[in-house]
Amino acid sequence: MADIGPLRPVAITDPARVVALATESQADLVVIGPEAPLDAGVSDALRQQGFPVIGPSRAAAQLECSKVFAKRFMERHGIPTAACEVHAELAAALSLLASRRLGVPVVVKADGLAAGKGVVVAMTQAEAEVAVRACLADGAFGAAGSTVVIEECLTGPEVSFFVLCDGTRAVALGSAQDHKRAFDDDKGPNTGGMGAFAPSALVTSEVHAFAMDVADRVMKGLKADGLGEYRGFLYISLMLTPRGPMVIEFNVRFGDPEAQVLLPAIEGPFARVLRAAAEGDLRAAPSLALSSEKFVGVVLASGGYPGSISLGHPVTGLGRAGAMPGVVVFHAGTRVEGDQIVTNGGRVFTVVGRGPTFADAMTRAYAAAALVEFEGKQHRTDIARRAL
Repeated sequence: MADIGPLRPVAITDPARVVALATESQADLVVIGPEAPLDAGVSDALRQQGFPVIGPSRAAAQLECSKVFAKRFMERHGIPTAACEVHAELAAALSLLASRRLGVPVVVKADGLAAGKGVVVAMTQAEAEVAVRACLADGAFGAAGSTVVIEECLTGPEVSFFVLCDGTRAVALGSAQDHKRAFDDDKGPNTGGMGAFAPSALVTSEVHAFAMDVADRVMKGLKADGLGEYRGFLYISLMLTPRGPMVIEFNVRFGDPEAQVLLPAIEGPFARVLRAAAEGDLRAAPSLALSSEKFVGVVLASGGYPGSISLGHPVTGLGRAGAMPGVVVFHAGTRVEGDQIVTNGGRVFTVVGRGPTFADAMTRAYAAAALVEFEGKQHRTDIARRAL
């Protein structure tokens, strides 16, 4: 980001410090990217001082920050989702698993924020018991895992659908498909995402209509619950089941790695549209268009991710990769050390290729990814294969 504008050493989860920075900068618009500042109430503090903000209130951000809240909200407002039970006591959770009321496989989710690692799709009862014990007995996710959601495992292809809301209406921003598992062929542990492609051919007119109806129900439901207007990005994670589309979960932001394959596709005055949404009137916004090209993003992760990793490894090849036609390299977990860029997180880069076909986009993304080197680099080799 230092190539784009000045960086400021501000704790983004400290509402007072973010308000001070916005005031000093005379900000015309504040766009909140990650979930943690939303959970900390940064959007509320900014709005109280009159700043237009893209990002829901702390109360509305519970749609992502609390799996229990999201499930109860969907049940109240008629949004189709998987059947579930909520448990904070280990014995009761284990009893549920033993009863197999929700079937096997079964999904175990930590209630709170766990950096994309708090979800386990357990293929057996034994795996589910390990996941429940990790949360409720071992404290693997701290307070975030003190309550778990145990839900039926839906089947079908997944798709991510993004909308921008102004509190009353929503506009579609596009669709993508993520790759959550760490290894090829969707094997290994769940991660925050190992790559994505856009757009998704799964989004038919019927799926599009369903997703827009969900967005409408979210905005109306939050008002009905006394939680105010939802102004910001809403990421609707859908599973297209034999029973029809169902919502897996929500993100209350432009979540990655899908954002990295959607942003390059957006054509038009995006900042002006965001400002209109933040001010509660998308009707006044200019129109946006989506590129007809295809986009593929490959995540380059640290060795061992999503488990134990080591940091501080020098990175080479960024200049050559970024100079390739039709390629953008997004940084995720990096920092500057002297005159070098070094690794500083589990997911280090997302390398995005674009082209007239998915095959072209894949070729560019993987050619650029091959140029970027650091110790322990790992990535999947099948991102967007399903699009072919």
